Amino acid sequence: MTTNLLQGSCHCGAVKFEVRTPVVPAVRCNCSLCRRKGALMTPSFPAGDLKILSGEDALTLYQFNTRVAKHYFCKHCGIYPFHQTRKDPQLWRANIGCLEGIDPYTLEASVADGASLSVVEDA
Repeated sequence: MTTNLLQGSCHCGAVKFEVRTPVVPAVRCNCSLCRRKGALMTPSFPAGDLKILSGEDALTLYQFNTRVAKHYFCKHCGIYPFHQTRKDPQLWRANIGCLEGIDPYTLEASVADGASLSVVEDA
């Protein structure tokens, strides 16, 4: 698993970040939120490997169900660039589609069973 320093941003460019992470093995999640947003995510990485370069004030937080995971979205364009995981709040994942120079359509992905971590049905 090769770890690279990657640049990323939301769609409108208000949020810019860098992250030190591999992109494979890529993963999708089957929880109700991830099924709807359809993002392909990086493997988990430590919180310290994510640095917001600009636009922290443009981020909005969404939490649901157990309210442990923290899903961040740009409040201008609505794109999800990264989130703090529910399984381990010390770990994060980034949206591969937000990373420069990476084509998410060329990557195979496994599916994480986030639905089984829910305490409310279909969450």
